[in-house]
Amino acid sequence: MLKNHLRRDLQWLKRQARKDRRITVVLLTGVLGAWFRQLSPPADPAQSPILLAIAYALVMSSAAAWLVSVYFVTRSLRARREPAEELRWISRIGRGKEWAFCSLSAYVAWHLLQFVTALVLG
Repeated sequence: MLKNHLRRDLQWLKRQARKDRRITVVLLTGVLGAWFRQLSPPADPAQSPILLAIAYALVMSSAAAWLVSVYFVTRSLRARREPAEELRWISRIGRGKEWAFCSLSAYVAWHLLQFVTALVLG
Protein backbone atom coordinates (compact mmCIF):
# COMPACT_ATOMS: atom_id res chain seq x y z
CA MET A 1 0.00 0.00 0.00
CA LEU A 2 2.87 2.39 0.70
CA LYS A 3 4.22 1.88 -2.80
CA ASN A 4 0.84 2.80 -4.27
CA HIS A 5 0.78 6.07 -2.33
CA LEU A 6 4.34 6.89 -3.33
CA ARG A 7 3.65 6.05 -6.96
CA ARG A 8 0.52 8.21 -6.93
CA ASP A 9 2.42 11.09 -5.34
CA LEU A 10 5.20 10.77 -7.91
CA GLN A 11 2.66 10.81 -10.73
CA TRP A 12 1.08 13.95 -9.26
CA LEU A 13 4.50 15.60 -8.96
CA LYS A 14 5.28 14.78 -12.59
CA ARG A 15 1.96 16.25 -13.77
CA GLN A 16 2.59 19.38 -11.73
CA ALA A 17 6.13 19.61 -13.12
CA ARG A 18 4.81 19.43 -16.69
CA LYS A 19 2.40 22.30 -15.91
CA ASP A 20 5.22 24.26 -14.30
CA ARG A 21 7.40 23.71 -17.35
CA ARG A 22 4.70 25.09 -19.64
CA ILE A 23 4.26 28.09 -17.34
CA THR A 24 8.03 28.62 -17.32
CA VAL A 25 8.34 28.47 -21.10
CA VAL A 26 5.48 30.95 -21.55
CA LEU A 27 7.00 33.23 -18.91
CA LEU A 28 10.45 33.09 -20.50
CA THR A 29 8.99 33.85 -23.91
CA GLY A 30 7.01 36.76 -22.49
CA VAL A 31 10.02 38.25 -20.69
CA LEU A 32 12.16 37.95 -23.81
CA GLY A 33 9.46 39.58 -25.91
CA ALA A 34 9.00 42.35 -23.36
CA TRP A 35 12.72 43.12 -23.30
CA PHE A 36 12.92 43.29 -27.08
CA ARG A 37 9.92 45.58 -27.12
CA GLN A 38 11.11 47.86 -24.30
CA LEU A 39 14.78 48.28 -25.02
CA SER A 40 15.25 51.35 -27.10
CA PRO A 41 18.29 53.19 -28.40
CA PRO A 42 20.71 54.34 -25.70
CA ALA A 43 19.31 56.80 -23.23
CA ASP A 44 20.20 60.44 -23.46
CA PRO A 45 23.53 61.18 -21.79
CA ALA A 46 21.93 63.82 -19.55
CA GLN A 47 20.69 61.08 -17.23
CA SER A 48 22.39 60.42 -13.95
CA PRO A 49 25.20 57.86 -14.16
CA ILE A 50 23.85 56.21 -11.01
CA LEU A 51 20.44 55.68 -12.60
CA LEU A 52 22.05 54.34 -15.75
CA ALA A 53 24.17 51.93 -13.66
CA ILE A 54 21.10 50.69 -11.80
CA ALA A 55 19.20 50.25 -15.07
CA TYR A 56 22.04 48.30 -16.67
CA ALA A 57 22.41 46.16 -13.53
CA LEU A 58 18.70 45.30 -13.67
CA VAL A 59 18.93 44.44 -17.35
CA MET A 60 21.97 42.22 -16.76
CA SER A 61 20.42 40.51 -13.74
CA SER A 62 17.25 39.81 -15.69
CA ALA A 63 19.30 38.39 -18.57
CA ALA A 64 21.36 36.24 -16.20
CA ALA A 65 18.27 34.89 -14.44
CA TRP A 66 16.67 34.23 -17.82
CA LEU A 67 19.70 32.24 -18.98
CA VAL A 68 19.81 30.20 -15.77
CA SER A 69 16.11 29.42 -16.15
CA VAL A 70 16.60 28.36 -19.76
CA TYR A 71 19.45 26.10 -18.62
CA PHE A 72 17.21 24.33 -16.09
CA VAL A 73 14.34 24.00 -18.56
CA THR A 74 16.57 22.53 -21.26
CA ARG A 75 18.01 20.08 -18.72
CA SER A 76 14.46 18.89 -18.06
CA LEU A 77 13.43 18.21 -21.64
CA ARG A 78 13.99 14.49 -21.36
CA ALA A 79 12.21 12.66 -18.54
CA ARG A 80 14.13 10.07 -16.55
CA ARG A 81 12.90 6.60 -15.66
CA GLU A 82 14.24 5.95 -12.17
CA PRO A 83 12.35 7.60 -9.29
CA ALA A 84 15.42 9.44 -7.97
CA GLU A 85 16.17 10.81 -11.44
CA GLU A 86 12.53 11.81 -11.83
CA LEU A 87 12.70 13.75 -8.57
CA ARG A 88 15.80 15.58 -9.83
CA TRP A 89 13.92 16.29 -13.07
CA ILE A 90 11.00 17.72 -11.08
CA SER A 91 13.41 19.78 -8.99
CA ARG A 92 15.08 21.26 -12.08
CA ILE A 93 11.74 22.36 -13.44
CA GLY A 94 10.89 24.03 -10.14
CA ARG A 95 14.23 25.83 -10.03
CA GLY A 96 13.76 26.93 -13.65
CA LYS A 97 10.37 28.39 -12.77
CA GLU A 98 11.87 30.25 -9.80
CA TRP A 99 14.61 31.76 -11.96
CA ALA A 100 12.06 32.74 -14.61
CA PHE A 101 10.13 34.68 -11.98
CA CYS A 102 13.40 36.29 -10.84
CA SER A 103 13.97 37.42 -14.41
CA LEU A 104 10.45 38.81 -14.57
CA SER A 105 10.87 40.66 -11.29
CA ALA A 106 14.10 42.27 -12.51
CA TYR A 107 12.24 43.39 -15.64
CA VAL A 108 9.44 44.85 -13.50
CA ALA A 109 11.99 46.64 -11.30
CA TRP A 110 13.64 48.11 -14.40
CA HIS A 111 10.26 49.21 -15.71
CA LEU A 112 9.40 50.85 -12.38
CA LEU A 113 12.78 52.60 -12.34
CA GLN A 114 12.09 54.03 -15.79
CA PHE A 115 8.60 55.12 -14.74
CA VAL A 116 9.72 56.80 -11.53
CA THR A 117 12.63 58.47 -13.32
CA ALA A 118 10.26 59.84 -15.95
CA LEU A 119 7.92 61.15 -13.23
CA VAL A 120 10.68 62.81 -11.24
CA LEU A 121 12.67 64.27 -14.12
CA GLY A 122 9.79 64.94 -16.49
